[in-house]
Amino acid sequence: MKMIGLKEIRQQKKLSQVKVSMDLNISREAISNYETGRRSPDVDMLVKMSDYFGVSIDYLIRGEDFSKKTI
Repeated sequence: MKMIGLKEIRQQKKLSQVKVSMDLNISREAISNYETGRRSPDVDMLVKMSDYFGVSIDYLIRGEDFSKKTI
């Protein structure tokens, strides 16, 4: 699954893949793979990224907040 919001929020905050990977203690390749959908993070990493960027997990995955959806 391609994590659309991860790349968007990283670029909005002007952070490189290297900086994020160092801060989250994972490889730069892992961040790249998450952004392109070649690999998916586990739940613990999703929570860490959500806390790190200050956005919801739904935003990281879909690029939009769940609360903005209408039913």
